[in-house]
Amino acid sequence: MSETYVTKTAAFDVRFPNANQTKNCWQNYVDYHRCHKIKGESYEPCEYFKRVYRSMCPNEWIGKWDEQIESGTFAGKI
Repeated sequence: MSETYVTKTAAFDVRFPNANQTKNCWQNYVDYHRCHKIKGESYEPCEYFKRVYRSMCPNEWIGKWDEQIESGTFAGKI
């Protein structure tokens, strides 16, 4: 039995037109967590932000930010 996987990457975001996508990564990470805080964990449209930041951000950064959120030291406003 073979499974088919669809690979998607982040769509172009006019707010971040330059090659350096660090701000795009950060903003989508924060937007995902804000969306879940406001709309709840089961709100499906929040997953868009997760797909984008998982595509754009290095795993090391994501892990560090997740740890900071858990410890209450994350720099962003969520």
